[in-house]
Amino acid sequence: MTTARIIIVDDHPLFRGALHQALSANFPAAGIQEASSLDQLTQVLASGIEVDLVLLDLAMPGVMGLSGLLFLRAQYPGVPVIVVSATEDRTTIRRCIEFGAAGFVPKSEPVDNIRQAVQAVLDGKVWTPADIDLSIAQPSEHGDLLARISTLTPQQLRVLMMLSEGLPNKLIAYKLNVSEATIKAHVSQILTKLGVDSRTQAVIAINRLEDSEWRAQG
Repeated sequence: MTTARIIIVDDHPLFRGALHQALSANFPAAGIQEASSLDQLTQVLASGIEVDLVLLDLAMPGVMGLSGLLFLRAQYPGVPVIVVSATEDRTTIRRCIEFGAAGFVPKSEPVDNIRQAVQAVLDGKVWTPADIDLSIAQPSEHGDLLARISTLTPQQLRVLMMLSEGLPNKLIAYKLNVSEATIKAHVSQILTKLGVDSRTQAVIAINRLEDSEWRAQG
């Protein structure tokens, strides 16, 4: 009987509650928590509490596409992440695994499959839907941009997410409790790593990525 600590991260309370109930029935000894945002999740992780698994929705306010997954893998590489998303797009699933997810579960999967995925990842395995063959290479229109995003540090990813929300440097600095000069330095590095000339171009690139693959999928 597993005693793992699991955190469900989704901004839809009904889905969080339903998933919580389903997992509790199969893992009665597990400590299961809920978070409605990436910020809530990072607060828990930053507190030093040992977490064995995170179930992460891709589409939440303040999180575009793979940015939340990339942030978690960079900041907390020892915590396995299963992406639980409304999308069943094979390219999306492949990208999630390529960028460090230990599993991908479409929300349309039966409850038993979700439980199987959780158990598999807790056992150190990778879980994807049975009809997904990750050995078959598939081209991605945004592969280069995703690769560039993966080079950002955790703090730079946070700054990029806030830029995409339209927040000015001063407010970003306040939220991250750093100086405005530090944010300007982060923005400069973000532009260099993404290969763009302005923060506007960076946001356009990220929004294009979100529009084409991720929006309304999580």
